[in-house]
This record gives sequence, C-alpha cells and structure tokens, in this order.
Amino acid sequence: MTETTKTHVILLACGSFNPITKGHIQMFERARDYLHKTGRFIVIGGIVSPVHDSYGKQGLVSSRHRLIMCQLAVQNSDWIRVDPWECYQDTWQTTCSVLEHHRDLMKRVTGCILSNVNTPSMTPVIGQPQHENTQPIYQNSNVPTKPTAAKILGKVGESLGRICCVRPPVERFTFVELRILLLCGSDLLESFCIPGLWNEADMEVIVGDFGIVVVPRDAADTDRIMNHSSILRKYKNNIMVVKDDINHPMSVVSSTKSRLALQHGDGHVVDYLSQPVIDYILKSQLYINASG
Repeated sequence: MTETTKTHVILLACGSFNPITKGHIQMFERARDYLHKTGRFIVIGGIVSPVHDSYGKQGLVSSRHRLIMCQLAVQNSDWIRVDPWECYQDTWQTTCSVLEHHRDLMKRVTGCILSNVNTPSMTPVIGQPQHENTQPIYQNSNVPTKPTAAKILGKVGESLGRICCVRPPVERFTFVELRILLLCGSDLLESFCIPGLWNEADMEVIVGDFGIVVVPRDAADTDRIMNHSSILRKYKNNIMVVKDDINHPMSVVSSTKSRLALQHGDGHVVDYLSQPVIDYILKSQLYINASG
C-alpha cells in the first residue's frame, strides 16, 4: 500500500492519569509500532485526555496537576500531546463524548471529513504542506487559560497540517482516510463486559463507529474477554489487539502502584514514572498522604 492509501490514525487515550506513568507512554509507542507493521495504517498523532475532576475517583488530584504531569511526560515526544478539553468542561464526560468532540474538532479546524468504521470517507490531501508552521502551536507547559481549538490541536494539528488541505490550490490531489481510534489496555476492554457499567449505545459508537486499539496487560486473554460481550463480538473486526513480544505487566502501567511507591519512599518509583514527573510530584507534595 502507498502512503496515501493507508488509513491515517490518531490514537486517543482517556483516563485519570493519576499520575501518568511510563507504561502509559509505552502503550502509545507499542500501538503505533504495531499499526505501522500491519502495513494498513499510519499513526500521525496521539492524544492524552485526562478525566474531569468530578469523576470522583478516590485519591484523584486536581486536573491542574494532572495536566502538568502529562505535559511533562510527553515533552520529548514529537507526536503525542495532552488535551485539556475534558478537564475544562463543567462536569465529567463519557469516553464516547470525548471521541465525538475530537472528531468534530478535527473537522472544524482542518476541514477534514473523518471516517468511522461503518461509513468510511476520504479526506482530500496534497503531498506537500501549503503553509508550514515554524512555531509549535501547543507547548508542553502550564495551561493558564483555556486554549482555542487551533491551539488545542498541537502536535496532532501540525501533523494534520502536513497532510490535510480542504481546498487544495492545485489541480492534482489524492485522498486519504483519517480515523480516531481509542487506545486502551485490556482492563478497559474487560470493563465492557461488566453489566450496567457502560451505556450500550455508547459502546456501539466507541467500538462500532470509531474502533479501538488494545494493548494487553499481564498476558490477558483478549479473545476470551471479547466473547463475553455481544457488542464486542459484533464488532470484533474493529478491535485491534497489539501483538508483539513484549509482556506488558499491569504494574508498569498502574498509577496506583506508582502512588504506593511514592507513599512508601520506594526507589522503584523510577520504574513507573519519568524523572520530570517525579520531580513535579515531590515539589508539589502530591500523593504523599493520598489513600487512593
């Protein structure tokens, strides 16, 4: 397949990120590597979307801190960025609404028509950027005010700017398919099977319209998990399970494990968290007395 016939993908991860761990970033990297190896996809961006403060999870620190920690965790990445939209809403947002927000945002800012699984659509693009931005739109630093839609796009916006053009000022142009996929661990996939936990209409949209990429944890049996849900079985072809030689233990990803390590002064915290995140936590005195 040529570059323009492959599906262009933005990976979106929702979660508390309390705090964001090395394992969370590794999930993005592993998912991108796997999708590229299939020969069907090009991952052009990754989005970390921390949950709203009203989510109510025990030990959840303020989104102000979580956003900064996430920004520190991705500051050296040229394709993953942090989006504050969830945190800036009046209340908690469902995963489905976050996906729909980013789909609509991409449409407004880039003019692209994003595809979903059931109704694929093609986005007109040209081979070279028409207006290359020399300055980064979004900085991995504190977010003092609510950014505009264009600023929120950040690194993903820059990637889209390199491939998307609504009305190309040239006669010849090609088309690519652009999709947003939910990135998650097998624990979230398993939560789909818990009766009453997820709204079934939301599950239909998440799995049926968008699609998900699953990074298994602790050698989870994803086939068994999917067989326990009628919706997951129905849309099994829309669920891409990352298959590689890396065993992804839950402890590497678990924010809970990292908080416990911080509370007990465990030196192994460096296995869970990047140094800039650790430094910020210590400076801000976070999680020291947390019980979550």
